[in-house]
Amino acid sequence: MSALVCRGLTISYNGRAALSGVDLELPEGSFLAVIGPNGSGKSTLVRAILGLLHPSAGTVNIDSGIRKKGIGYVPQKSEARGDFPATVYEVVISGCLGRLGLRPFYRRRDREEAEAKLRLMGIWELRTRAFRELSGGQRQRTLLARALCAAGGMLVLDEPAAGLDGESEELMYRILREINSEKGTTVIMVTHDIRRGAAAASHILELDGRLRYFGKASTWPGAL
Repeated sequence: MSALVCRGLTISYNGRAALSGVDLELPEGSFLAVIGPNGSGKSTLVRAILGLLHPSAGTVNIDSGIRKKGIGYVPQKSEARGDFPATVYEVVISGCLGRLGLRPFYRRRDREEAEAKLRLMGIWELRTRAFRELSGGQRQRTLLARALCAAGGMLVLDEPAAGLDGESEELMYRILREINSEKGTTVIMVTHDIRRGAAAASHILELDGRLRYFGKASTWPGAL
């Protein structure tokens, strides 16, 4: 089964193509590293996957079962608002909102899930702190914990290591590998750290305004 299918995907801004003619079919349960130079269309692809941008041509589709389970998202550091009038705990548990349905309140399972992800990311002690008071690295950990609460079928990350120190970055990669291998969650990660990204991923997507390579990480020319 395919988690993500793109056919002739083209995204344009003001009549100019930022991403052109992308064809790919990503198997469910994959770990995809999206690489390429600045301006190559990586973040544009992410926004198209999330439905924030509509194709100028072609299609992008996510399996309906994955959508039903939930998609977690960690934006670029520059796109994440730092003025949330909320505590760290409130930001993290908001990742469970998609499961509430008609219920106006969180269940015990949601609260337990939020606590587990806060502890997993090493920020349980910060749970009562205001999000706007956090350092850049602490904010990234908080947003990743929130995304993990939301991600039942897919996790999409746009430069998630930005602002993280070496220890936090290693923790992030370990967690991503675990949820991918143990829970079967499809992971799509934009990264400038080609070495680390290629080592963690099962598949590589290399962009430069169009598709340069898509396939298994083991056969990516950059790894040979």
